Amino acid sequence: MVEFDESGTMRRRRTCGCASGPPEIDSNYKALELRVLSCQRPHSRAFHCSWISFFVSFFVWFSVVPLLPYMQASLGLSNNDLWISNIFNLIPIERLVVGPLIDRYGPRRVFLALLSMAAVPTALTGLVNSAVGLWFLRMFIGIAGGTFVVCQYWSTAMFAPSIVGKANGFVGGWGNLGGGVTLLVMGSGLMPLFLKFMPVERAWRTVSLVPAALALITGVSVFLLSDDSPIPSKAHQRSTRRLIVDEGEQQKTDTIKDSIWFAARKPATWFLFIHYMMCFGVELTMLGAIGKYFTDVYGLTNEAASAVASVFGWMNLFARGSGGWASDISNSRFGLKGRIWTHAVFLVLEG
Repeated sequence: MVEFDESGTMRRRRTCGCASGPPEIDSNYKALELRVLSCQRPHSRAFHCSWISFFVSFFVWFSVVPLLPYMQASLGLSNNDLWISNIFNLIPIERLVVGPLIDRYGPRRVFLALLSMAAVPTALTGLVNSAVGLWFLRMFIGIAGGTFVVCQYWSTAMFAPSIVGKANGFVGGWGNLGGGVTLLVMGSGLMPLFLKFMPVERAWRTVSLVPAALALITGVSVFLLSDDSPIPSKAHQRSTRRLIVDEGEQQKTDTIKDSIWFAARKPATWFLFIHYMMCFGVELTMLGAIGKYFTDVYGLTNEAASAVASVFGWMNLFARGSGGWASDISNSRFGLKGRIWTHAVFLVLEG
């Protein structure tokens, strides 16, 4: 049931008792406010399901990193082997098709698919017996990284342009937090716990079953408990797509091939590709290497190095959300140019 106020703004009835009332929505049913403490469907529920799914994806994606010193000792791997495995972990084998797949099947199904696909190689970590095996294992675990596309798409479909920067920032930032938490939990928590009950080699070969199970549970839960679209009674992928892609452009991107070609022809795509590589790419590289750096340079134990390295990931608790908040403020005053200048300023500050 949709109601209109005097200004023409549509309002929806509350469907969950976690908030005092439904959020205001625009003509596309997108929320005009971000309620972090609410689990109301569809907007707040999608917000929380999105960042939690991305958090678990990051947890899985980098769950092997705290285990690398143990794997190196057991398998006789060199430092170069470990560095190459970090490179394989970041090969974007899935990202070109994730966006078009969301257009076709919706965020929930793609989240479930990616988390399930990443869970399988994570569970098979214990079968690694060589450097090459480690490289390809981490490449397939890296499929989890494609969930970033899903979470940004989903929050864009759920929240109005006036707050979408903040929503995207917190969804991405709190999800990225999983990269720091997995170093702490896997390296300083679960691995030491497993070592109390079994030898080192058996411990690192079995501990990855925990993040694998977590990924499967999260994927199924998100699929069952959330909505693809904010539009009542039309929570399928096509309605979500219309909230992001203009009707004229939608006709040009009916297939996955057309979607990829449509994006590849735009200079802005490659401009943002370079910027993304220089900021998020640096973060991913740090997450993969920082723990080993602390053990080699400062002589910390694996447990202590994992705990210290996790602090780097914890910056996402506020960093991305702050960027989105600043972008929204700039957009409200200067339009898209304000977002571009905010983007530029933060890149300069990173440098």
